[in-house]
Amino acid sequence: MNAVAPAAPSSPHVMNTYGRLPIAMSHGRGCRVWDVNGKAYLDALAGIAVNTLGHGHPKLVPALQEQVAKMMHCCNYYHVPDQERLAQLLVERSGLSNVFFCSTGLEANEAALKLARKYGHDKGIERPEIVVYEKAFHGRSIATLSATGNPKIQAGFGPLVEGFIRVPVNDIEALKKATDGNPNVVAVFLETIQGEGGINPMRVQYLQDVRALCDARDWLLMIDEVQCGMGRTGKWFAHQWAGIQPDVMPLAKGLGSGVPIGAVVAGPKAANIFQPGNHGTTFGGNPLAMRAGVETIRIMEEDGLLENAATVGAHLRSALEKGLAGNPGVKDIRGQGLMIGIELDKPCGVITQRAADAGLLLSVTADSVIRLVPPLIMTAAEADEVCAILLPLIHAFLAE
Repeated sequence: MNAVAPAAPSSPHVMNTYGRLPIAMSHGRGCRVWDVNGKAYLDALAGIAVNTLGHGHPKLVPALQEQVAKMMHCCNYYHVPDQERLAQLLVERSGLSNVFFCSTGLEANEAALKLARKYGHDKGIERPEIVVYEKAFHGRSIATLSATGNPKIQAGFGPLVEGFIRVPVNDIEALKKATDGNPNVVAVFLETIQGEGGINPMRVQYLQDVRALCDARDWLLMIDEVQCGMGRTGKWFAHQWAGIQPDVMPLAKGLGSGVPIGAVVAGPKAANIFQPGNHGTTFGGNPLAMRAGVETIRIMEEDGLLENAATVGAHLRSALEKGLAGNPGVKDIRGQGLMIGIELDKPCGVITQRAADAGLLLSVTADSVIRLVPPLIMTAAEADEVCAILLPLIHAFLAE
């Protein structure tokens, strides 16, 4: 391969919206990817928790090739058989009842916000309000940006949408205090594990308390599983560790193993809020995306990937804890399954490039948290490779 990797920005014609590394990817197999110069990388990012089955999975590729040859897109004027199949698979695994399909996590979260507002209006509430969280991330549309808890990415896009009440994570008293006596509250909207916010998990007891409060006050509990769902923590959906069910659950990222897909799964309290004309999407539920979702779930079950995420994730976290023990610059190692954050005591964005130089793909989020969200097919041996590359980089960085 003689191509030269472009420097960022890669083209004067592409909008400068990403702080890209000077790498252009060519192809991948399993947990490995190669750039256009032939350099190999171990992928511990999975397209930001998207490539559930890694790259070029031998069971997924022929299924998608077959679907591309049959039909890629069909508008929602007509029934799409794999919508019914995928909806049934999601309903069975979540215990909920109905699904709306879209194309991205942002769209799924936007639909959840619309559901909550319509739920309030149907109850006669003129100005519905939704509880959201500090450090949350739900997307970059004007509404999901308003629900997001990051002033940095909100800057320059005001006025933001009204109707949100922001509270800290894992503090049930703060939630009660912020909402007591307010008849306009209609929903609580949270991520089981905040992804972009720095891999911040909601505690099991807190999730159970919020579920009970929503029941007591007739609110919708809306749980954003866009990044932490689809088996990443070792259960289908991260909130299942708390033994609860949401009323509304947005999904995306890993559901299609790389094919763009989003979904909103709803329980009985929210399943019939939308009626024809209330919501829609051109690309949502297209045959290619639906096939990708059906095949992803099938392969995950055939290959035992929920169990793999739990066991390899525990192995990786244990190795990181052992390898970083005693280093005062490491504030915390947290997460669950194959969603792990390593928080350092100073901003560490440079580690993204240094890791890539050493042949490892990862990201840094919330300025000082190294995020590992590899494909769910990762082996214990590959997890050891991650540590062999990453641990010396962290130690060297903290010694600077």
